[in-house]
Amino acid sequence: MKNTYFTSYFPLLSIILFSLSLSVKVENLLLDFLKENGIYVGMLEFFSEGGIKLSLLVLLLLIFFMVFAALKLIANTINELSLLFFSKDSEGEILKQIRSGASIYFIGSALSLISMNSFIGIGIIFAATTVVYFMYFVHKVSNSLSISGLIGIIFFQVLIWSTLITGVIFLVIKVYNSIMASLPI
Repeated sequence: MKNTYFTSYFPLLSIILFSLSLSVKVENLLLDFLKENGIYVGMLEFFSEGGIKLSLLVLLLLIFFMVFAALKLIANTINELSLLFFSKDSEGEILKQIRSGASIYFIGSALSLISMNSFIGIGIIFAATTVVYFMYFVHKVSNSLSISGLIGIIFFQVLIWSTLITGVIFLVIKVYNSIMASLPI
């Protein structure tokens, strides 16, 4: 059975599984923080222990789901923009070819569940999955591009992603420094 929509649910499952692995790790850290600061005991007056854990897990899962969904939206936009600028395909045949690449992220997200107790492990799995998908994307589009178009797509992708990541890191450092400067020490 060769149905083009067979793997259409893989991106959703990948987002859920990556979100779940990060949510479990952050929940454990958050529970330890709440217990160390005496907040957890006060919360037990309003919730059961299972209720607190479930509420935190659902809330964190929702937050990480939104982050990964936004990343997927940005990634799809960047991929399609790069194809618009550098590909001569106007029918969308390349998009059909790269659709099965969602299974790469699905496998990576399933592997992230194994490493759900380590931020470094989850980060390495996510980064490795992204690199493998990028190589898959370049391989699939290379058949229908000229050499200059292929170089353009690679350069465009690297430039946009490095600009976005650098910008976010810069903003985080800027906000952190402003918070530290405003503390009365």
